[in-house]
Amino acid sequence: MDYIVFVVFLIVAFAGFISLLFGLPGTFVILADSILYGWYKGFNEITTKVIVILAALAVFGELLEFLLGILGAKREKASNSAIAGSIVGGIAGAILGAPFLFGIGAVIGAFVGAFAGAFLVELLKRRTINQAIQSGRGAFLGKVVGTITKGAIGIAMITITVISVIRN
Repeated sequence: MDYIVFVVFLIVAFAGFISLLFGLPGTFVILADSILYGWYKGFNEITTKVIVILAALAVFGELLEFLLGILGAKREKASNSAIAGSIVGGIAGAILGAPFLFGIGAVIGAFVGAFAGAFLVELLKRRTINQAIQSGRGAFLGKVVGTITKGAIGIAMITITVISVIRN
């Protein structure tokens, strides 16, 4: 029975990791999954210390993704309204892209939407086409780096939990 529960834990953790790629808060799915597994095993394998570390990583991952998106746009001198446009565009792109390519379209849509949101806002503010492209590129790259970073944190969270289970 314990092996079945562990396999279910791994499946849910993997689903949480996949959701990270879609811009969803998958770190919290991984955290909740780890807490449930810890509860099932009486918190003997996944201790309170491990849960605190995972919670800190989950919050850090979500904040870092958000901040890297902003920093990417700021690095390319995007205006504050263009940054807001990239956030809205990223969300809209993910929603509009979700039905395509078996859901992978959401990832592509989020990246393209971040670019388009910043680009369009800069154009509406009467900036040059080159300035708008530069802002859009910064928003796009910030979103990509943020997603990759959050993915690495998700992998670290799963690894910490699995090592904790194996050791105990």
